[in-house]
Amino acid sequence: MSNEELKKRLKQLKIEDFIWIIYIGIIFFSLYSNTLERKYFIYNDKKSKDTYRNITIGIFTILVIVYFYFLADSYNDVKNLNIKDTYKKKYLTKLSFVGSLLIFISGIIFLYIAYNDENIDVEIAFN
Repeated sequence: MSNEELKKRLKQLKIEDFIWIIYIGIIFFSLYSNTLERKYFIYNDKKSKDTYRNITIGIFTILVIVYFYFLADSYNDVKNLNIKDTYKKKYLTKLSFVGSLLIFISGIIFLYIAYNDENIDVEIAFN
């Protein structure tokens, strides 16, 4: 691994560390939103329902941004493939891009559901 590749990989890991902290925050917000959802279902508390929806929309908005980062990173990896790379590296890099694309698409779908499900009829969870 060249010095330039090492610097790039270390920078990616620093960003991923930050993303893990974001995920921890999302977990806490998800637990809180479950409490609000429960309160709405048991007591028919409209304020809890609205707060739950807003938190859920916020969570999935943040996740879509994170998923877009990984999609863009995977796309750059595909763009930076060269003729000397092994077949296995090319195959796995492209497969990683497809996985990132599908996760990004799922995030957009879940965000759409969270935004449009005003009666919270559909159970969605961040994956």
